Amino acid sequence: MRLERQTGQDCPGSCRPCEGPGSQTIHCDKRCCGLSKDQNEGKSARDWWSTVLGEKEEFDQGCLCLADIDNTGNGQDKIIVGSFMGYLRIFNPHPVKTGDGTQAEDLLLEVHLRDPILQVEVGKFVSGTEMLHLAVLHSRKLCVYSISGTLGNVEHGNQYQIKLMYEHNLQRTACNMTYGSFGGVKGRDLICIQSMDGMLMVFEQESYAFGRFLPGSLLPGPLAYSSRTDSFITVSSCRQVESYKYQVLAFATDADKRQETEQQKLGSGKRLVVDWTLNIGEQALDICIVSFNQSASSVFVLGERNFFCLKDNGQIRFMKKLDCSPSCFLPYCSVSEGTTNTLIGNHNNMLHIYQDVTLKWATQLPHIPVAVRVGCLHDLKGVIVTLSDDGHLQCSYLGTDPSLFQAPKVESRELHYDELDTELKELQKIIKDVNKSQGIWPMTEREDDLKVSAMVSPNFDSVSQATDVEVGTDLVPSVTVKVTLQNRLALQKAKLSVYVQPPLVLTCDQFTFEFMAPEMSRTVSFSVYLKGSYTPPQLEGNAVVSYSRPSDRNPDGIPRVIQCKFRLPLKLICLPGQPSKTASHKLTIDTNKSPVSLLSLFPGFANQSEDDQVNVMGFHFLGGSRVTLLASKTSQRYRIQSEQFEDLWLITNELIIRLQEYFEKQGIKDFACSFSGSMPLQEYFELIDHHFEVCTIVTHITCNFSIYERERDATEERILVYLAIKSSASSSYFMWMVDFVYLFLPSCPVCGHLQTLTEWLPGAKHVVWLQNRADLILQHGDLTFDPSNPVLKPFELISSHLAN
Repeated sequence: MRLERQTGQDCPGSCRPCEGPGSQTIHCDKRCCGLSKDQNEGKSARDWWSTVLGEKEEFDQGCLCLADIDNTGNGQDKIIVGSFMGYLRIFNPHPVKTGDGTQAEDLLLEVHLRDPILQVEVGKFVSGTEMLHLAVLHSRKLCVYSISGTLGNVEHGNQYQIKLMYEHNLQRTACNMTYGSFGGVKGRDLICIQSMDGMLMVFEQESYAFGRFLPGSLLPGPLAYSSRTDSFITVSSCRQVESYKYQVLAFATDADKRQETEQQKLGSGKRLVVDWTLNIGEQALDICIVSFNQSASSVFVLGERNFFCLKDNGQIRFMKKLDCSPSCFLPYCSVSEGTTNTLIGNHNNMLHIYQDVTLKWATQLPHIPVAVRVGCLHDLKGVIVTLSDDGHLQCSYLGTDPSLFQAPKVESRELHYDELDTELKELQKIIKDVNKSQGIWPMTEREDDLKVSAMVSPNFDSVSQATDVEVGTDLVPSVTVKVTLQNRLALQKAKLSVYVQPPLVLTCDQFTFEFMAPEMSRTVSFSVYLKGSYTPPQLEGNAVVSYSRPSDRNPDGIPRVIQCKFRLPLKLICLPGQPSKTASHKLTIDTNKSPVSLLSLFPGFANQSEDDQVNVMGFHFLGGSRVTLLASKTSQRYRIQSEQFEDLWLITNELIIRLQEYFEKQGIKDFACSFSGSMPLQEYFELIDHHFEVCTIVTHITCNFSIYERERDATEERILVYLAIKSSASSSYFMWMVDFVYLFLPSCPVCGHLQTLTEWLPGAKHVVWLQNRADLILQHGDLTFDPSNPVLKPFELISSHLAN
């Protein structure tokens, strides 16, 4: 590709000479990105030096910095990298030839600081000197180091040392930091740290200055300092750019008096007031301040889909909509007067270079950059340094190779449209056959690949599989379910997952088949039983199979999912009981058909009478509650009654399902049932309030329980100390500590109360779920309702929340 440079314009980065027939030799080592008539889109960045840092380490945008950290004064930058694993590395690459990997002497310093490194910056952070020092931000600590080098007299090379100058322990978890000459100080840099809860903490080198909470802060955003306006600029969770003057921050009320300040409706000159705001409508990834001269500067904000250039008063200078999702950016002044160049990396492994809003250069990177910097390395100016989140560090420059290929002239020929139409149809047929055979989009039904069926045993297990049950019954029955998988094609990585509603439990809920040959059948069996003492919401189970079907184009397989549902018998959780004539809650169901004998609907729950007509039946749940079902002899009605309203749901649901199945077998398709009574919303709301109160109490007790845990840990440490001393003088105190840790704390009232409420909470949640289902089915009136009815949406939302 031919690269031309116009007079007075600069080429992107450091371009190496490209020589060839018809090409113009170019060499530019200015720290700039510039113009070219032919944009180098699709060309890879020239690898000057690269390395991979550590193993399984993670990095982010604040982990990369370039500076003359050892204060040599020759203008040569060093690469400083910190990782979330706590490793700090300093590189000075000098490859013998372009593209060389890292050498041993390239790594000047590597030290493990133990704590994760969130950000590294270089500035004048030590009082009494204007030498550059390194600031390292940890989650709970700020450390400032001095990096010095000693010339080596042997072949091992120079020696570099790191020395801790001072550190600040942070009371709040840090997010990011910025630095600068706050308040117009000369010859030194101050540091501002933003915490995760939106507090700005200012440090005047070795001393802590003040802390201020940003008003309305929910989540921390990127932070930058503008020296021209002496302001801190950030992007709040409201998706707006906000600017705060340093003087306003300094004279505002201290962060320790935040609650008192919030209670004051009117400020007295000490409230923290924003200087200006601008709504950008999206979250920001980074902020950078670029100063053209002493009279003008720009605020660059990188959003999720756009990047903005603002004036220092908050007005938009320009904005650019990006085609790809960005990952990092770096703006800086161009050689052209009044313009700014911006490097923007994206998640397509591309690095784009813009001059204002015009794309001037695009190049391919071997990784997704999360941080990008430009510096002077080994007398080569304008080197682009990129860092990925998994530790790929690369120094590259931009350039092009001349293309020697010349496209031949196209011979004109007469077009035969009939032949072209025939050829097009043949190609379309080939594409269709390839897609069908290689499985780009499956052309066959999923059931053809795999069929799943479930069969519930009609009888209970001869030996119950129930263990650790909480039901008061002597023997809890269990039933066996068999799931059969029949596949037509070869499948791999098939995984069967079975789910039932608690408190029903399975003896085994996961089955894995690494490979299934064609025309193969697999059958697995498991048992289901009731473990808890409360009623399950429903008796329906679900068997889901996830598998992969390999194809020619995708040997790993195309992921697919198929499911099969099964119903458990009512007798698994319920026994025949004595009918009750009185009850607190009653529910009447109207039908359009003659009443059916309850013996036909619920065989096994009553003894067959002489006239073969049973109009009353009792149900006794294993959890202890009782429900009575009555069928009217004269009208087309059924009544369900119980002492607790939530117990009505399961029998009501079973009655509706069995009535529908009964009339379907008779060939009757117009059967319908309905409810015309009033909704018991008051009881429903009381259960929700009670459930919420219990959740609140459990949360409160759990928070207070941390006090007992700290007491236990402190006492155990003292026990270990006394065991090491082995002194008999304090044996009585030693025994008291043992009793305190292992007898008093486990038996304290808070522990017992927490355990009781925790055990009760799942049952309370299902009580609300049961009544919600009852209200859901009664709200519609017609009990054969459509679940997509918008009237029922609030009840469905509550059901989905409780089910999770």
